[in-house]
Amino acid sequence: MDTDALVAEIEASSAGTDGVVALVLDPGAGLGLATASGADRWSVATDDPAGVVDALERALGPRWAVWSSATAVALARSGVRLARCWDASAVHRLLFGGWRADPGRIWARLHGLSTTSLPAVGPVDLFSQPDEADADRPVRADGHLNPGWIAGEWTEAPERFGAWAAVLAEAVQRQRAMVDRVASDEDRPMAVRTAHSESTAELLCAELAVDGLPMDRAAMEALVSSYVGPRPTSPQDAVQLRDARDEQVLRHVPEGVRFDLRSPSQVKSMLRMVSVEVPDTRAWRLERIRDVHPLVDALLTWRKAERIHTTFGYAWLDENLGADGRFRGEWSGSDGAAGRMTASAGLHNMPADLRGGVVAEPGHVFVRADLGQIEPRVLAAVSGDRTLAAATQADDLYAPVAAELGVDRATAKVAVLGAMYGQTTGEGARALVGLRRSYPVAMVYLDAADRAAQVGTDLRTYGGRLVRMGSAALGEPGQPGSMGDREARSRAAARGRYGRNAMVQGAAAELFKVWAVTVRARGRAIDASVVLCLHDELLVHVPVEHADAAAALVDDALQEAAARWAPDRSVRFLADTSIIPTWADAKS
Repeated sequence: MDTDALVAEIEASSAGTDGVVALVLDPGAGLGLATASGADRWSVATDDPAGVVDALERALGPRWAVWSSATAVALARSGVRLARCWDASAVHRLLFGGWRADPGRIWARLHGLSTTSLPAVGPVDLFSQPDEADADRPVRADGHLNPGWIAGEWTEAPERFGAWAAVLAEAVQRQRAMVDRVASDEDRPMAVRTAHSESTAELLCAELAVDGLPMDRAAMEALVSSYVGPRPTSPQDAVQLRDARDEQVLRHVPEGVRFDLRSPSQVKSMLRMVSVEVPDTRAWRLERIRDVHPLVDALLTWRKAERIHTTFGYAWLDENLGADGRFRGEWSGSDGAAGRMTASAGLHNMPADLRGGVVAEPGHVFVRADLGQIEPRVLAAVSGDRTLAAATQADDLYAPVAAELGVDRATAKVAVLGAMYGQTTGEGARALVGLRRSYPVAMVYLDAADRAAQVGTDLRTYGGRLVRMGSAALGEPGQPGSMGDREARSRAAARGRYGRNAMVQGAAAELFKVWAVTVRARGRAIDASVVLCLHDELLVHVPVEHADAAAALVDDALQEAAARWAPDRSVRFLADTSIIPTWADAKS
């Protein structure tokens, strides 16, 4: 079948199904397609499946249903960008929490089947004789998906392509019904929109992984060298460079005394030798006494260099920085907890000192935007606290809160953040009394999440993501597996703190992703592409002639995203946006 005929058939078949088309892809052999109901399916054998998808995308612009972002990654590597999708793995995490979301698990949960012992591909023996009929069909007699098909056996014959797509279509149809129930029965009206934005975020993740982050190798190597020395020319050279770094610390102790700087216990002994007593050697603790003795300052400087050497050194660059000047890692739209985007290869914890190596390509600049005071603004939106919403109209939210509470700004900030993180001691905790008086709706929202989490009740964020809290079963004192009252209370309190924070962090992650995918969509017209998503920060790469337009686009996209995410528009969201040549030029 030629592509035009395929377009016509799909267009006719998908009428009334919200334009959803299930897609499974074998990059080397073809693809399978199915309508939302799975009733109509197509197996397309071709050596250019990405080209077929691209033609369908241009002609129909459907909402593509895929098992996971692996499909988008394969397409992105062929230069094909999908506009929108329904990612079954992303929606599974939204509905059921956690991170594991393979097709077998997705199917089992949607059909009420056990996930404790999912079928797996294994050697045949006397005790595991497979049903021969099961091998040729995607769903086994016991209702589970065929593990062989999940592992790729659906690609062994072209006629299987459409059958596997039809299985995906049925799974997505059930997911959509479940999301609708969450929206109505569990009073999470944003759940459908969240499913769409979470899915599109996986498309963005695929593009981030394939396209990479612009990086100047020479600039980055110069920064690495400034901390750890030149690139070693041999193993012996590497040892000498390491010893030289260590010596910058050890020269502050008596001659002839040696310590292993990589051993916390020996570091404590070393500090004790110069009359510095500490209960542990955590960086924050040492930072407080940096000026007490030159050894402490040298140790902290050494630690920064050691971290760069072991995690962000020359091997790190060699492994992840391509010859095209793009640094690549794997991306996921959800961390499996409250739903924050994650990245591998150090993209989310690169030391600020190395950001000078992240340089826009010639003729390009970065537009960097960071959401301002996002957590308290999100709290105002999700709780419906009108008084706190009024405070968000100020550029600095903490100023009106401080005035309301009758405290200084620093105390107001600690109090608000402490309320979201469950702080119960200190100056911020004392200001909680004022918060409860002035912002009762927001505090009740947080307290309700805290109480539910303490007893192990799962939570759902504003956007409908399930946050698993685990079992609160504590057992009877003195019985096997039980715990004492003190430990039980401590664990319950920790769950409560996690729960109240997850409701805010999760909602903030949802808003951030709506913003990011809006920038992704709107930026195409001016060749602006998102190259990094870091917590609440976007980095957009754009031709220099479109820099001002891109900066305006990023800010406009935030308002558009906020209007979609919090339709009553009572809360003001803002971003600190700048045009910069390198990431290091951004204001911290």
